Amino acid sequence: MKLEDALVYSSRALTGARGRTWLMLLAMAIGVGSVVLLTALGEGARRFINDEFSSLGTHLLIVIPGKVETTGTTPPLIGGTPRDLTLGDALALSRSSTIRLHAPIIVGSAPASFQQLERDVTIMGSTADLLPVRNLELSSGRFLPPGDPTRGSPVAVIGKKLKKELFGNKRALGEWIRIHDRRFRVIGILKPIGESLGMDMGELAIIPVASAQNLFNSESLFRILIQASSREAIPRTKKAILSILRERHDGEEDVTVITQDALLSTFDGIFKSLTYTVAGIAAISLGVAGILIMNVMLVAVSQRTAEIGLLKALGSRQRDIMQLFLVEAGLLSIAGAALGVIISFSGIWLLDQAFRDFPLTIPLWALGAAIGVSLLTGLLFGVLPARRAAKLDPVTALAGR
Repeated sequence: MKLEDALVYSSRALTGARGRTWLMLLAMAIGVGSVVLLTALGEGARRFINDEFSSLGTHLLIVIPGKVETTGTTPPLIGGTPRDLTLGDALALSRSSTIRLHAPIIVGSAPASFQQLERDVTIMGSTADLLPVRNLELSSGRFLPPGDPTRGSPVAVIGKKLKKELFGNKRALGEWIRIHDRRFRVIGILKPIGESLGMDMGELAIIPVASAQNLFNSESLFRILIQASSREAIPRTKKAILSILRERHDGEEDVTVITQDALLSTFDGIFKSLTYTVAGIAAISLGVAGILIMNVMLVAVSQRTAEIGLLKALGSRQRDIMQLFLVEAGLLSIAGAALGVIISFSGIWLLDQAFRDFPLTIPLWALGAAIGVSLLTGLLFGVLPARRAAKLDPVTALAGR
């Protein structure tokens, strides 16, 4: 029997039993759609985290007070460390030739007000180097002035959202705002960049680090952000940071230095594993769809015994009968895979409209694997019904038994 004849015959058999065909198509489509959609979500989460850390800056290292190995846990976010990081520690790091820029950071919360408007905002104390280290941009005005970090000036750079809430449509540059019990002159407005690692940059107020120390009555730093001179210099920069701070902390290595590349590779590995796991779980539905195809086709064999007997009486061989049923299973798998791809692309489009900031992309390997596995599953589970049909006795089959 020619393949063309087998395709025509199988197509007519499928269209003749529309209810059964749609049931099997739906099962296969759900399996393929689940694999593709869940894989796209996992890949999107991985890319989102990578973009978040990449937006922090280039060649970035983060110095955190506290040592992971000495406590057995990750460093605490605030306080509770053996020794605080100080502004002197940050200034001492400039001795290393591999360090291009360094930005000490203090973070706290305080009420900010202008005239009768007031709200609680996140206050970040830093230096002029924060702008290039963190890849920040200004929509107007200027950033914190360079100079001696130990001498704080009463100036502030605020986020776009904070500017709108305090000033509305009025001009903010040059105006004085009160942060807690101190007055600061607004000299710059940050360009909107949304959230960065859970912090809304639009609601931020950045002031000189020495002013933040006086405001919060604290000498300790929250973090020190370091920009290495090049990507290749990152390992040497990390060693230099640890060496300088060990010398300043009486020979004790009580800080943790995290590199941007290490963070990216860690999260990349986690989300790749998550993507493969989710895809594997979703692929189980393809196996369920294959079992459904086998069961429905076994029922179809029992319903079409007379038809099979007639084909055998007309001279069709066992391999011809098997070919007919395998082609039928293959057509179901291909059509189900196509429908599943359409469903998954539609779902991704809807999610993309709802979550604009979340990058949803379908990995090509997932698309190919889902279609390939669906076709393999359909053919594999179609073998048993095909063999059963091929072994029917023509006389018995013609009698409908």
